[in-house]
Amino acid sequence: MPTPHNEANLSDIAKTVIMPGDPLRAKYIAENFLEDVKLVNQVRGMYAYTGTYKGKEITVMASGMGMPSMGIYSYELYKIYEVENIIRIGSCGCYKPELKLFDIILADKVFSESNFALTLNNDDCHIVEANKALNSIIEQTAKETNVSIVKGNTVCTDCFDLYMTNVNKFLERVPSDFNPVSAEMEAFALFYTAKMLNKKAACLMSVVDSKYIKEVATPEERQTGLNNMIKLALDSSLSI
Repeated sequence: MPTPHNEANLSDIAKTVIMPGDPLRAKYIAENFLEDVKLVNQVRGMYAYTGTYKGKEITVMASGMGMPSMGIYSYELYKIYEVENIIRIGSCGCYKPELKLFDIILADKVFSESNFALTLNNDDCHIVEANKALNSIIEQTAKETNVSIVKGNTVCTDCFDLYMTNVNKFLERVPSDFNPVSAEMEAFALFYTAKMLNKKAACLMSVVDSKYIKEVATPEERQTGLNNMIKLALDSSLSI
């Protein structure tokens, strides 16, 4: 049953969704990793494709940028389309000097100053965690495929952290024992929506900028240079 944001039929969406932010990254994944691909949504340019990966039906759908956009699409996927698992794959900034461009981070807990949970569910919640079972599958898959990952906490912000007038002031407001390794803009909305609807969510991120690294990944590198993370998410989906 279509929604105002998704024209797909119920049967068009798989039970597991890989969810990049960028619609062009969804297109890239579908064209380069999936077989028997069908474009099932293009409302607002938010592409969704369903196909098979090593024989398993998978949907790849973009979320757009920021918690409001992620909140809409993840809610509809879980609630309307009966999706059980969403693995977000995206880019992040990092807060640890030992991390390098395109290192892969698996989110554990996510902190946000946003009132997303309060507005959606009258819940004054600012820390939420990934599904433990889904994270365990990803960690085991990473070991089996020899992909190096870093598991840690992340902050989820309402604005691009590189544009903050003083990111250190923001970090001072993060709980002192939280110790974030990265920053991104969608995971809190995904994790909270999953928790509220009793579904499963995880988030893999590739480092594309850091206050410790002078280089910043170009848009082309962000789209095509993240194959290890993409393959890890897809390979993990085989065990779900």
